[in-house]
Amino acid sequence: MKKLLTILTVVAFSAGAAVAGCGKTVTNEGKLSSINTEKKEIAIEEKDGKTVTLKLTPSSTGATDALVGKAVKVVSEHGKVQTVTGA
Repeated sequence: MKKLLTILTVVAFSAGAAVAGCGKTVTNEGKLSSINTEKKEIAIEEKDGKTVTLKLTPSSTGATDALVGKAVKVVSEHGKVQTVTGA
């Protein structure tokens, strides 16, 4: 009985860990160089000159044409934009 309870406890904890999300977010700061509505992508030119391309999703907020060419702060998770705000 003791072994059965131990096994069930281990299975319950491992199942809970498998369902948990990653939660890792990345913040990019720089100039919003373009918004491509056909590909649903934005391009950010960072301060070090590197260009980062991120995907827009239906839940992405703040990506407007008014911010193109301006300094922005973009929070993304796994390459998908969560929020775009003016910096």
